[in-house]
Amino acid sequence: MSDTTAIAVNTSVTKVSSAASPRGEQGQKYLASGVTTAMRLWEDEQPGEPKEVAARDYETVGFVIRGRAELEIEGQKVTLEPGDSWVVNKGQRHRYNILESFTAVEATTPPARSHGRAAK
Repeated sequence: MSDTTAIAVNTSVTKVSSAASPRGEQGQKYLASGVTTAMRLWEDEQPGEPKEVAARDYETVGFVIRGRAELEIEGQKVTLEPGDSWVVNKGQRHRYNILESFTAVEATTPPARSHGRAAK
């Protein structure tokens, strides 16, 4: 007889409609969220003043769907365009400057949630 240990497996499925998603203070839509990762959508962000410099307690990876933005991380600048992806590591000082109507999806780990977490 062998020793076996039961491992709890979460078999639930989460589906989130972006049309019904809660919005954050900066306009982001909070999408599906798991235990270690969450998604959010920045939809039709308009050009304006650059965002404030921020350093967050989570890592962000993103993908540009449409538009252009400039991302500055620790003094280095890169232009983000459709099809580009990026990473902002936990604790890195960064800011975004929207250059033209911008839509992107991001994943954060640990989750940046709609309650008690900053947006960018």
